[in-house]
Amino acid sequence: MIKLHIKKGDNVIVLAGEDKGKTGKVLQVDREKMRAIVEGVNIVTKSAKPSAKNPQGGFVKVEAPIHISNLSLIDPKSGEATRIAIKVKEDGKKVRIAKKSGEEIK
Repeated sequence: MIKLHIKKGDNVIVLAGEDKGKTGKVLQVDREKMRAIVEGVNIVTKSAKPSAKNPQGGFVKVEAPIHISNLSLIDPKSGEATRIAIKVKEDGKKVRIAKKSGEEIK
């Protein structure tokens, strides 16, 4: 499996594409395809058949996956895009550290 720098629940900013500059929370990550679904980013319109959940049917707006390379984590201190470093604590746990501020990313 591929190790990615972005996980579910992270706050990210879009670096490239139609939604450049938008921020959102990661809802889902597909490690094999290297794509993530971000809340409020890359919205597409799909047609839906009538169902119990949506008895009317019609058009539904949903978030489509976006490639991981077009996303960057948001620094918890400054609110800007940042790269990350992996640091090992004394107890052996690995934590992600923001390169810009040195803050731990939770």
